[in-house]
Amino acid sequence: MTTGGLPALLEAVLDVGTDLELRTTLQHLVESAAELTDARIGTLTVVDPDRGGPADVYAVGPAGADRPPDGPGGSGDLAVPVRVHTEVFGHLHLAGKRGGPFTEEDLATLRVLASQAGIAIGNARLYETARQRERWIEGAAAVTTALLTGEAAADALTTVAERARLLAGASAGVVLQPTGEGGMEIVAASTPHDPGDLIGTTIAPGSPVLVQLLGGEPVFIEDSATDPRMTTHVRTRFGPSMMLPLQSGGKLIGTLALPRRHGGRPYTSVERLLASQFASQAALALVLADAQADRERLAVYEDRDRIARDLHDLVVQRLFATEMMLESTRRRASGAAADLLGRAVDELDSTIQEVRTAIFALQQPPADAPRSFRGRVLRETGGAAVPLGFQPSVHFTGAVDTLVTGPVADELLTALRGALAAAHRREGLTAVDIEVDATTTLPDGRPGVRLTVTDDGTREDGTRGTTVTWQAPR
Repeated sequence: MTTGGLPALLEAVLDVGTDLELRTTLQHLVESAAELTDARIGTLTVVDPDRGGPADVYAVGPAGADRPPDGPGGSGDLAVPVRVHTEVFGHLHLAGKRGGPFTEEDLATLRVLASQAGIAIGNARLYETARQRERWIEGAAAVTTALLTGEAAADALTTVAERARLLAGASAGVVLQPTGEGGMEIVAASTPHDPGDLIGTTIAPGSPVLVQLLGGEPVFIEDSATDPRMTTHVRTRFGPSMMLPLQSGGKLIGTLALPRRHGGRPYTSVERLLASQFASQAALALVLADAQADRERLAVYEDRDRIARDLHDLVVQRLFATEMMLESTRRRASGAAADLLGRAVDELDSTIQEVRTAIFALQQPPADAPRSFRGRVLRETGGAAVPLGFQPSVHFTGAVDTLVTGPVADELLTALRGALAAAHRREGLTAVDIEVDATTTLPDGRPGVRLTVTDDGTREDGTRGTTVTWQAPR
């Protein structure tokens, strides 16, 4: 022991135990051991409890000096184990004592320091685990809050991937979901750089890792680049990885994968446990968010249905009654008054048709793609309202949903898209009227359907107003 004896040892013990940050504690241990024994070189080799081999090394000494062996054996070296409770945490080695060989007093000093350091390391490990657990809990709470604010499905999965990547210190965070062919596909990704090349990467059916993933079991990979279970083209850039099921109530939503860079630090058992708990919480949040979105969609649909009923029961019925009164009055009138009343009746009839069209649109489920011809026409005109700057007027005559189907419906929809696009290019456009008549008769006498699109835009020749008509047999 260097000059100072017991006071120096006590000071070293206190120095080692004052910091709850594990890496700082371990570095203090090596430095104090070398200083107390006047050693030129000191190393602490930390043992990986999951694998038994070295996990990390802390050293002090001249640059380029040989590191002592992993166990006693070098002539004149000292080596003692550092235990945390009954577990061997690592091995402390010293070499190159200045002024002669190490003494029994040096060995006793080293054992006392290692014993006290074991206590300090235990406390530091508990503190670090508590901090890790706190971070993961806060991360899970933040994800839950974010998802329940109404994010879109794709954004919600990206939120889970990004938060997990940051918590795990991973190179990437990705979410995979089952495909219809029996594989799994990356549908959301978060990386420090552009994750675009990850999106769409698929684990093909039959891959050994799929059995566990689709069964909802976690998969822990030591090295993604060399593990034969990994078959994707991106595996070569990654090393240690966790693949954790996102499932809640027996429902598998997908898999959360957290790969570290190739050659990166392996995940500890604590990190695996905390990440697995995070995945379970995130899966529950995703299910709750999806259920909340369903409830909101249902509320919107119910509200739309109520509005549609009110329009039909109140507005349409009153308009129809008014139309009947005007029609009765027109029959008794003559001259200009009869003409005026006739135009009013026609306007009311047109208004009733537009209100009925609006009622039909309100009754369509918001998230469903329409299958009927009427619904497909309304979807096309609704989509055209954004570039046009106004909603086109649509009128239907006859049972169009029953009479207009198959290739004829597709042909007319193609013509409608072309007409809307052509109208959009005309200057001064303020109105587009669309009429679908399924009661028309073709020139050859066959029953048919007619689509008429009229707009008030200015054509290239300076004239205003265009009417285009398509007819097809039904």
